[in-house]
Amino acid sequence: MPEIRINDIDENELDTILADDIDFSGVLEFKKPLMIKGKFKGEIRASGDLYIGSNANVEAKVEADLVSSKGRIKGDIVAHSRVELFSGAEVEGDITTPDLVIESGCEFNGLCKMKTKKAGTAK
Repeated sequence: MPEIRINDIDENELDTILADDIDFSGVLEFKKPLMIKGKFKGEIRASGDLYIGSNANVEAKVEADLVSSKGRIKGDIVAHSRVELFSGAEVEGDITTPDLVIESGCEFNGLCKMKTKKAGTAK
């Protein structure tokens, strides 16, 4: 069986990064890729990609195109293209996505629904 690897994102390619010292609550909406390195609590509604840093703590209902996490997420995740959970990531909540990659060493507690992407429904 071939080994599947998740590629790291270069932070220089991202328009917005919520730094380690940020503690933010509310509703977050965005279209371009975004990384959270600090704390976030609330709801995330995005048509872009979401990256969660290794020290990040996110407590939210999450909807994005791609969700790639090295940190902690408490809440349900809906990803329209893919969810990537790196070793050391923690997810407590349900995941709905057409593609899921979980590295060894990740902790996932919840249900997963593999929902195929339908033509014309891309966000």
